[in-house]
Amino acid sequence: MADFLSDNYTDFGDNKLVELSIDGDKKALQTLIIRHQLFVYNLALKMAGNVQDAEDLTQEVFIKIITALSKFKIESKFTTWLYRITVNHFINSKKQSAKARFVSFDSYFDSIDAVPSTDLNDQEEKELKDTIEEIRINCTTGMLLCLSKEQRMIYVLGEMFEIGHTLGGEILGITPGNFRVKLTRTRKELYNWMNKRCGLVNSANPCRCSKKTRGYINDGKVDPGNLKFNTGYKSKISALSKKKAVALTDTVDELNKQVFQSHPAQTPVQSSKIINDILNNDLIKSILDL
Repeated sequence: MADFLSDNYTDFGDNKLVELSIDGDKKALQTLIIRHQLFVYNLALKMAGNVQDAEDLTQEVFIKIITALSKFKIESKFTTWLYRITVNHFINSKKQSAKARFVSFDSYFDSIDAVPSTDLNDQEEKELKDTIEEIRINCTTGMLLCLSKEQRMIYVLGEMFEIGHTLGGEILGITPGNFRVKLTRTRKELYNWMNKRCGLVNSANPCRCSKKTRGYINDGKVDPGNLKFNTGYKSKISALSKKKAVALTDTVDELNKQVFQSHPAQTPVQSSKIINDILNNDLIKSILDL
């Protein structure tokens, strides 16, 4: 991504980039999109559960943000304003594939149990290492889809990205105390189900990602040659969090958090296309005179 712009404005603050963008500076607008695309896309990916919908949502939200740039108050913090628009769009969006539609935790874990379990030998585990990780990411992302949209958003913001209760409440339009209570309840619900059924959190549970690998491959649910989640990334979700990393795991809550914070922080496969489509959108061009 660093080479996308030959002459970028990476040293400029967000508010300066907004001012330049409103004046029709295309490179400033490109810089602003690139700066925040990783957060928006990874939030979209956890909300939608699949790459295509996440890329569409990312483009939609940036078009919405850019068309509203003139309404942004420069004395305010741009990220808070951007987060609020992003969150509202994702929660209200009806864009969701059949795969990502809400299912109960019970039904979801039953569907995992229905996949045959096969022990892999050491050589097979080594050869299928990336595929096993793909299954882990895909499976735990599916667990997030068992939460309501609001629960999912609160969990991703508060637990995975570690956004504080005050900012989280401001983004969602609720009090910090309400955000904290909702996050605690969501965290507990997710952990209780994982503790009951998932081997990642409770070693007493028989389910193991490696044991499900052959079953998922044979069913055509995972293609080792075309991974969707465990690919195209340079960092983990923990790098996007406010605290940057999870401390040494010494509580069940931290263990549960670590499962999700170790997800890849992915760059959209169609990143350059998304940016170009935004900049060539007729509405954007007319508003900003690009």
